[in-house]
Amino acid sequence: MRLNCLPALLLASTLLVGCSSTSDPTAALSVKTSNETTASIAPTPPAKVSGGEEMHELAWAGGSAQSPALSAVSASGYAAPTDRPNTVMAPVVKGGRLKVYAQQFRDAKPINFGKVQPKHYAVHGVDVSRWQGDIDWPKLRTQGANFAYIKATDGGDHIDPMFAKNWREAKEAGLKRGAYHFFYWCRVASQQAEWFIKNVPNDPDALPPVIDVEYNHQSDCRFKISAEKAREKMQVFMDMLERHYGKRPVIYTAPDFYADNLAGHFKTYPFWLRAVAQHPSKVYPNRDWVFWQYSGSGLSHGVSEKIDLNVFRGTVEQWHDFAEGGRRVASR
Repeated sequence: MRLNCLPALLLASTLLVGCSSTSDPTAALSVKTSNETTASIAPTPPAKVSGGEEMHELAWAGGSAQSPALSAVSASGYAAPTDRPNTVMAPVVKGGRLKVYAQQFRDAKPINFGKVQPKHYAVHGVDVSRWQGDIDWPKLRTQGANFAYIKATDGGDHIDPMFAKNWREAKEAGLKRGAYHFFYWCRVASQQAEWFIKNVPNDPDALPPVIDVEYNHQSDCRFKISAEKAREKMQVFMDMLERHYGKRPVIYTAPDFYADNLAGHFKTYPFWLRAVAQHPSKVYPNRDWVFWQYSGSGLSHGVSEKIDLNVFRGTVEQWHDFAEGGRRVASR
C-alpha cells in the first residue's frame, strides 16, 4: 500500500516514531522494490492467543471481543457471519442496505487504463493508514468511499497509531471496513497472526482481513526467502486468521511480488491487486480478483493527504452480497 513518510522532525514532535531500518534490506534482497513504505509504533509485546475461538483482550482497547460461531463456507471460499451487522446511522436503501455513493474522487496522476476504466465499476473505496492523518469519514463516504481497508499492524509488534480511531469512525460513518496487516518476512508467521488477532476486533460486520505481501525495505528482512517458504508462511498466517474471524483472508499484492511468488497459487483466495498503470487483466493474466487498487495519488474532500483509491469487481448487488458475507459473482 502506498504510504508517504513525514519529515523526521515532524515525526519526532508528534508521533515519536518514524520510518526506520536496521540495515539495507533492499540491497540484500536484490529485487526491485514496489515503492511501498510503512511505519508504525511498537507498543506492548503480543500476548499468546490459542485458536482464536475464546474471548481475548484487544491490545489498544483493553476490552474484549468474542469470535462468532463459524458458519458454513460457501463454494467461493467466503464464510458468512452468523451474527447480523450492527445498526449504523447512515443512509440506507430499500432492504435496509447501506447506500452506495458514486465516486467523486480526483487523481493527482490520472491514468488512461484503456477500454475498462475505474469509473466503469459501481463500488469504490479507499485504504488508509496513519499517513492520511485525521479523516472526516462522513465527508469521505459521500465522495464515494463505500468501503475502507484500514492499516492495523506490521510484523509481530507494530500497530498503526491511527487504527483504533479510524476503525471506530469509519463504521460510525456507515462505511464497510476491514483491517490489513503488513507482513514481515523474517518474523514468525504465527506470531504475526497472534499480534493481528490481539489488535483487531472480531466484528462480524467487518470485511475479511487482509494480508499485505510485497517487497518492501520496511519488512525488516535481510535476505530474500524462497517462493515456497513465502507461501508457507502466508498459509500459516491466513489459516490462523480464518479460524479466528470466520472469513477467508484477502491477499493484497503488487506486480513484482506476485510474479515471483504467487502466480498460479492460492486459487481459492480472494485477491486485491495493485495496478496503477494498466488494468489488472494486463498485469496479472488469468488471475481473478475482488479489489483493484488503481491509484496511490487520489484526492478527495474529507482527507488532506493523498489517498489510495480502489474498486470492487462487481455490481452493487454483488457488493452487498460480498459485504454481508455471501458469494461474489465477478463481472468485467
